[in-house]
Amino acid sequence: MSGSGHIVQKRKLGKSGLEVSAIGFGCMGMTSSYGQPGERREMIALLHRAVDLGVTFFDTAEAYGPFVNEELVGEGLAPVRDQVVIATKFGFTFESDTGPMWAGLDSRPEHIRAVAEASLRRLRTDRIDLFYQHRVDPNVPIEDVAGTVGELILAGKVLHFGMSEAAVGTIRRAHAVQPVAALQNEYSLWERVHEREVFPALEELGIGLVAYSPLGRGFLTGAMAAGTRFDSKDFRSGLPRFAPDAIAANQALIEVLRGLATAKGATPAQIALAWLLAQKPWIVPIPGTTKLARLEENLGAAALTLTPADVSEINAALARVPVEGARYPEYLQQLTNR
Repeated sequence: MSGSGHIVQKRKLGKSGLEVSAIGFGCMGMTSSYGQPGERREMIALLHRAVDLGVTFFDTAEAYGPFVNEELVGEGLAPVRDQVVIATKFGFTFESDTGPMWAGLDSRPEHIRAVAEASLRRLRTDRIDLFYQHRVDPNVPIEDVAGTVGELILAGKVLHFGMSEAAVGTIRRAHAVQPVAALQNEYSLWERVHEREVFPALEELGIGLVAYSPLGRGFLTGAMAAGTRFDSKDFRSGLPRFAPDAIAANQALIEVLRGLATAKGATPAQIALAWLLAQKPWIVPIPGTTKLARLEENLGAAALTLTPADVSEINAALARVPVEGARYPEYLQQLTNR
């Protein structure tokens, strides 16, 4: 790893002082959820290449695998640990190391502390830069969660506190106990529900937004056609928005993106990411990939500047194309906005 050829500028996540590359790397798909996982040696080489290209922000979680994603990220980033920001998450419980992604929610203080210790071991590090509550646990007061992470911060084991898919009231209550550096929510051209209520609150409180699935779980790259089908091991096979009828209907959105991309000499994925970066200076998308060409394409979006007129044009075009299909089935939707 030469560390040369940096192309990605930096952004600050709200007022926390946490500075990261304007485009981060979501690592989940390297080990699970999107069909066949990547070969370990290749995934480590990809992490190294991301660092070479200026990525300093890497996102993992104990739930990804479970556990194997943190181990991969820990091994891959150990040689450059002091150059990167590693985010991981707590809040789920698992039936076994090889079982399903998660079995239930658990944000009890003792569980948070145990997860922190286990994650530190797997990540081969002495501190977690950003520690998110993966989903809000309705059985544990958010003040207790924030206070527990605050204690881990005082102990030097965690540097910043994050939340994911939390409602504005919950974010406010947590932030009053321990400042929240970042909220990680799904946000993209086809998932904009947070703009109305969540964004004004984040702006007011000085909290950054980390946008997961910024490419619509791959859909916004334009790589899926009406006939695309998914392996049963692929998380998307169970999502309403990826049902055959929805994929066919949502091609209209891709046509809009293709037209804009052609005009800009870019790809649909780059337009989707550049649009996101143009929304607010405190938003950082974390697209994931297992392919070097896709990594380079994604990072190229950071150099693509959209004017306010471009953004208006995109928004107007999107307004004419309704998105078909819910983003989650009901049982997963219940875990959001609490």
